[in-house]
Amino acid sequence: MTITKDMTIGNLLRENELIAPILMRAGMHCLGCPASQAESLEEACMVHGIDCDTLVSQINEILADK
Repeated sequence: MTITKDMTIGNLLRENELIAPILMRAGMHCLGCPASQAESLEEACMVHGIDCDTLVSQINEILADK
């Protein structure tokens, strides 16, 4: 599966257990917040000042290696 920036945080967390630690290391410590579950990865990146394209690439690289 390829991760895209329009996927919601909730879907990402349900999709693969490796994604939560990646997002936490990137600075997204609000993964348990109910509001974050419906946010897209792109929206969450904007809120946290994270370059979404870079994060998506990093996630996909890590998942490809597993």
